[in-house]
Amino acid sequence: MMEKKLILQNEVEQLSKLSDFIDSIAEELSIDSSMAMSLNLAIEEAVTNVVMYAYPEGEVGNVVIIANFTEGMLIFTISDNGIPFDPTSKTDADVTLNVEERPIGGLGIFLVKNLMDFVGYERKNGYNILTLKKKI
Repeated sequence: MMEKKLILQNEVEQLSKLSDFIDSIAEELSIDSSMAMSLNLAIEEAVTNVVMYAYPEGEVGNVVIIANFTEGMLIFTISDNGIPFDPTSKTDADVTLNVEERPIGGLGIFLVKNLMDFVGYERKNGYNILTLKKKI
């Protein structure tokens, strides 16, 4: 069992720390570069949404990313105490439409759902908790 934790403030500049965090996990677990890239993309997409939208403009807040590895499953828990938002409740983006017809938004969570084996959300004790799982 492995557990790592990263706490970021809701500032775009902080996102660069995220890929180092994911890369160190991938290295420790000997995850191949293709899978590491997918994990980086999915986690960065989810965390970017929190950084950009969880807190009212001008309000400083944190996003906590915890990675656990147990029994062949890598589990990322992303939590914040910002505005309640369940990304899993959004309907998937219609990727059959061409770019001009497609409404803005929705592609990020679509991407996350396709890259991960499980995506779950709960609101608990004033926190948004997004759980992403990937079988390794």
